[in-house]
Amino acid sequence: MRMVTLPKTIRVSRLQPVSWQVACCVLFFGGMLGAVQAQSSTVASPNAAYSRPEVMGLGGVMSTAPVRLRVWGFEVYDARLWTPQGFRHSQYTQFPFALELQYLRRLEGASIASRSIDEMRRVGSFSEAQAQNWLAAMRDLFPNVSKGERITGINLPGVGAEFWVNGQRVGLIKDVAFARLFFGIWLDERTSEPKMRAQLLQGLQP
Repeated sequence: MRMVTLPKTIRVSRLQPVSWQVACCVLFFGGMLGAVQAQSSTVASPNAAYSRPEVMGLGGVMSTAPVRLRVWGFEVYDARLWTPQGFRHSQYTQFPFALELQYLRRLEGASIASRSIDEMRRVGSFSEAQAQNWLAAMRDLFPNVSKGERITGINLPGVGAEFWVNGQRVGLIKDVAFARLFFGIWLDERTSEPKMRAQLLQGLQP
């Protein structure tokens, strides 16, 4: 495992070997969440967890119905949450959970990282130094993504955010402030897409 120490509060841990082709999926996480239209899809199969090694370590999590993100008529990804029993979305930072994005089109990793920072600013304030550190970390971890690939972010309370690509662990951003703001892109009340948030959280405890 290669450890990259970044300035100030953030550390990135990344596994090797991981090719960008294999790691190519994810995190438009925050990407293009303005002027969007979200639409609910079908409920996940009860056996879906068995094909998701990234969520097995969370223990007993359940999947929400996937919600499709469309931007200006283009399909971008299907998002779903994997949450443990007792999960409360108003206290999401306190729970281990997964946010899965399955992509429906090609996107560049560098653009995903930049847009994520923009969307995180909606959720809360942070310094320019933090922004640059987080942007560098995301650019290091986020690959270009292609149709059919998935990236999953795992919230680790008190630690940070862990990322998986197509079922393989690719790295950890060890910063709780980053994790709060990053997952807040979808879960915080200040999200730029409240309709998508409402659909993701449907049936979960407030």
